[in-house]
Amino acid sequence: MSVRRVVPNIQSPDMRENREFYGLLGFEEVMNHGWIMTLASPSAPTAQISVMTDDRTAPVAPDLSVEVDDVDAAYALVRDSGAEIVHPLQDEEWGVRRFFVRDPGGRVINVLGHRRP
Repeated sequence: MSVRRVVPNIQSPDMRENREFYGLLGFEEVMNHGWIMTLASPSAPTAQISVMTDDRTAPVAPDLSVEVDDVDAAYALVRDSGAEIVHPLQDEEWGVRRFFVRDPGGRVINVLGHRRP
């Protein structure tokens, strides 16, 4: 299993204000579902920041997202370790498969992989 990208998730009610601010640093909007927006660097597309009002399909908003190449293997490893699963492994309508786990410091990590068509 390998990590493809790591994205901090900033919880905020104001998408426009954050898009404008991070735009000053060179980020551009690459995804917007209304409740979550991802901004990326055009020159380094895996350099990303997500801004979310809340998480529409999970009980909490995650602090960080980690995209892996095999989310099912990651889920099995994390589950077998005894770590707290905050949100179970599931497919989402926007094309990802994901679960949430709590890290030792209490942060909620969204572990995801993109589903293949």
